[in-house]
Amino acid sequence: MSSTTIDIVLAGARGHGRWHLDNIRRLQDKGIVRLAGICELTPLTGDELPEGLGTPEQSADFGALLDSTGARIAVICTPIPTHTDLALTAAAKGVHVLLEKPPAPSYAEYRRMADGVAAAGVACQIGFQSLGSHAVPAIREMIAEGAIGEIAGVGGAGAWARAEDYYRRAPWAGRRRMNGVDVIDGALTNPLAHAVATGLALAGAARAEDVTGIETELLRANDIESDDTSCVRVTTAGGLPVTVAATLCAEHPDDPYVLVHGSRGRITFWYKQDRVLLQRADHGPEEYEFGRTDLLENLVDHLTDGADLLVTPDGTGAFMKVVEAIRLAPDPAALPEQAWHLLPEENRRVVPGIDGLVAAAADTLSLYSELGAPWALAAAPPKEVST
Repeated sequence: MSSTTIDIVLAGARGHGRWHLDNIRRLQDKGIVRLAGICELTPLTGDELPEGLGTPEQSADFGALLDSTGARIAVICTPIPTHTDLALTAAAKGVHVLLEKPPAPSYAEYRRMADGVAAAGVACQIGFQSLGSHAVPAIREMIAEGAIGEIAGVGGAGAWARAEDYYRRAPWAGRRRMNGVDVIDGALTNPLAHAVATGLALAGAARAEDVTGIETELLRANDIESDDTSCVRVTTAGGLPVTVAATLCAEHPDDPYVLVHGSRGRITFWYKQDRVLLQRADHGPEEYEFGRTDLLENLVDHLTDGADLLVTPDGTGAFMKVVEAIRLAPDPAALPEQAWHLLPEENRRVVPGIDGLVAAAADTLSLYSELGAPWALAAAPPKEVST
């Protein structure tokens, strides 16, 4: 390790935290970071640590671990309701933060976190990895150059599948609240949150003040509190609709995407693949593949070389307005039993026809009820909420 190597503490190293362990190992191999500590209630065993990471200090006391390691960066990948307090603990000690998405379970908690880290003068990166894709500025450039004419709106589609075990992975999984505390672990706010955040970013509406109205339709096939089949339509200050439809009950799961509609064409962005398809009048289809800047590496570059942060807290304000609208909406309506069936071999619930509805919502910027889904009409979803 060189004298410029930055020490890191990882809070939450199991589940999705395993991805962060592997990523830290990758950056440690490059000599730019060192994993100094792991914060877990139960210490990781040797078998749970990727080979080559050394023997980081382990403790269940996050603040004490930051003190004892002298870490400059904390990566926080813990249950959603803990995000704000842990980020503020790090900030109070002058430690910079990479905070997993969603940054908080409510707008008030998000503001408390964002204001607190700003007052402490530390850098905070929010873990929307899709916003590190080089496709995002490339699409913005295509839009600015008029490649698809005047922008009419942005759609997002996420048809994923999650087995029933997914909702038993942690006590807070699939919950809206737990012990009186907001969790808001729904399809649009957690597993498919990238579709929402990326759609808003491509619409030029990433900040809280860029949102003027939000409509939600929240439903569930699984026996959970939160939504697993839902859609949202955001009206931006510029008058553009951003409609994102999501399900964790797909018949044939596929990669999620964001779709920019123009008067003379469209741009499809498969954000997990960093792949873009440009379709426009008087041209054949053009497909591009892009690289991606890792958000932890970008945070390190920010601290060492002054690089701009890619995903600041303020840059997720519009997404947090969506989280707040979902938090304040009536609890998700249970789909009637005839609207779903169990796939025994995969132990998951499937909603017949949902794949097509998700795609149609992104394609037409419509909500499920407007597409004639009988279960959405019966749920009598709330109409637009001004922000």
